[in-house]
Amino acid sequence: MMRVRALAFRILNQLRHDRRTLALMLVAPIFLLTLIYFILVDTTPVMNVAVINAPAGFEDNLEEHNVRGLRYAENEARLALEEGKVIATINIISEKSIIEIDGSNPSKAKIALTALEQAKHSQMLTRPDLKTEVNYIYGQEDMPLFDNFGPTLIGYIVFFFVFLVSGISFLQERTSGTLEKLLSTPIRRWEIVVGYVLGFGLFTILQSFLTSWYCVYVLDMMMIGSFTLILIITLLAAIIALTLGILVSTLANNEFQMMQFIPIIIVPQMFFSGLFDLPASMEVIGYAMPLYYIAHALTEVMIKGSGFTAIAGYLGGLLACSMLFMILNTLLLKKYRRI
Repeated sequence: MMRVRALAFRILNQLRHDRRTLALMLVAPIFLLTLIYFILVDTTPVMNVAVINAPAGFEDNLEEHNVRGLRYAENEARLALEEGKVIATINIISEKSIIEIDGSNPSKAKIALTALEQAKHSQMLTRPDLKTEVNYIYGQEDMPLFDNFGPTLIGYIVFFFVFLVSGISFLQERTSGTLEKLLSTPIRRWEIVVGYVLGFGLFTILQSFLTSWYCVYVLDMMMIGSFTLILIITLLAAIIALTLGILVSTLANNEFQMMQFIPIIIVPQMFFSGLFDLPASMEVIGYAMPLYYIAHALTEVMIKGSGFTAIAGYLGGLLACSMLFMILNTLLLKKYRRI
């Protein structure tokens, strides 16, 4: 019994002096729960629908179902739908109700269609001769959830594993003394960072290709756009995860401490990847999350069939984050050697 007590006291004493572990156990759960609270506190999204032609008061009936009706000209409505400003358009002409809808998010599309039908019912437009025609410009009516979440999952899995492997590998370079020996040579700090990025480059290219190919051609995930663009996006996702993993590893002293950063750095990014309907006040935070750009770019290509121009902004965000992390990595190497 005394040996058990001695062992317990030794572990408690170790934890008392390990501030990172204490923070992970006590602060990290509170941080994540607080983040989830602010994200999910307003779980009723308000969607926009372009009303091209409908009776007066139609928009008011839509408001009762958390859908905002906005009057558009026909050509402007289609452009707003393609740009994601509205989720659907409705044009009631003669004896037909024509609805065009963005089905890239099946749950939102279903809510919008239900609201449009109920609004027509409130307007006494459910005449037997009033037919409804629904056209999906993105996605499809029976699109599986896997196809809906697939682009985000590809980006997240590539990002997570490259972050983990690169961070631990660079950490082992430090703990084994390899990095210190390397820094004793005339090599510059930025050359070390670029060298590690290029060294892992072949691995990231192989991983990006294999993951994308398997999801599209084996799991038959919906892929409307160019497979080449998918490879470019996943490769950039791997590079930014690589540079971030190296950056975080400079703050850790062992593999366990490296793992401690996952709940703080990796997990929160999932909430800003597009899988959840965020309050407007929280959406701004997503611009600082690499996975936000990765997931949206993959969704644009795989589900909407967009080209390079549509995702150029997302790719620019990924490149900017990678350059920032590489610069920070170069600066942090100063603590190992003065040049």
